[in-house]
Amino acid sequence: MPSEKKTTANSANRPIGIFDSGIGGLTVANAIQKELPYESLVYFGDTAHLPYGDKSPDSIKYYSIRIAQFLLQQQCKMIVIACNTASSLAFETVKSFVDGKVPVINVIDPVVDHVIRTGKRKKIGVIGTKGTIKSDIYAKKIRSRNSKLDVASLATPLLAPMIEEGFFNNKISRTVIASYLSSRKLAKIDSLILACTHYPLIKKEVEEYYEEGVEIVDSAGVVAAHVKEVLKKSKQLAGKKKPVHHFYVSDFTKSFEESTKYFFKNKIHLEKSDIWI
Repeated sequence: MPSEKKTTANSANRPIGIFDSGIGGLTVANAIQKELPYESLVYFGDTAHLPYGDKSPDSIKYYSIRIAQFLLQQQCKMIVIACNTASSLAFETVKSFVDGKVPVINVIDPVVDHVIRTGKRKKIGVIGTKGTIKSDIYAKKIRSRNSKLDVASLATPLLAPMIEEGFFNNKISRTVIASYLSSRKLAKIDSLILACTHYPLIKKEVEEYYEEGVEIVDSAGVVAAHVKEVLKKSKQLAGKKKPVHHFYVSDFTKSFEESTKYFFKNKIHLEKSDIWI
C-alpha cells in the first residue's frame, strides 16, 4: 500500500477536470491556465446537448453526473462545473455523486463571494440562461449574505447560442446585446454579473454599451483564483512541469474547434467521446 505522502504527491500531478455544455467553459479553462500554468486540464464540452439553459433540471443533473464520472475515470483531482446552469441545478447532485473523492467547484459561489466582499453596491444585475435565471440562485445567495442589496435578474436565452456559433464582436451581437440590456429590469444597476461562462466573450461589447459606471463581473478570473486557493490549501498544486491538456466533445462542431484556437494559441486536438452510449 503506498504511503500517504507518495499518494498526495502523485495526486497533485493529476489534471483538473472542467466541463460545460459547449465553448463557454473554455473561458474558465483559459483563466485557469493563465493562473496555474503548470496544471494539466481535461475539458469536456457536451456539445451534443447544448445549450443546457433550455433543458430540464433532471436532464442537466443526468448529464452532469455522467460527465463527472468520465472526469473521474480520467483521474482528475478536481471537477470544475464551468457552466452556470449546471452549477445552479446540479452542483449538489455532482457533489453527492463524487462523495468526497475530489473537490467540486461551481462558478456561482466564488462570484457571489466576490461581489459581497468587493465594492459598494446597491443594485446588482444578473443576466444568464433561462435555467440559471429561473433558479434565482444568484439573487438567493446574494440576499442571504446581504439582504439590503437589490438584485435584478434577466434571462438572455439568445446570447449563448449566438456566441456558440461565433457571433460576437459584430453588428448582430451588438444589436442583440443592446436589446437585452435596455430592459427596464436592469435600469439603474451599478454592477452586472455575466451569469454564463459564454458571456466573457461579449464582455467588451457589454462594457461598450454601458460606457462607464457599471462594473461588469464575469466568472472566469474569479473562479480561476478560487481554484488556485483550494488547491494550495490542500497542497495539490502541480509541480513545475509541462502541462498536458485534453479536450473532449460529445459531438464535433466546427465552432468549438475554432474557439479552442481562439483561447489556446497552440494547436488543440479535439477528441470525440460519446459517453452517452
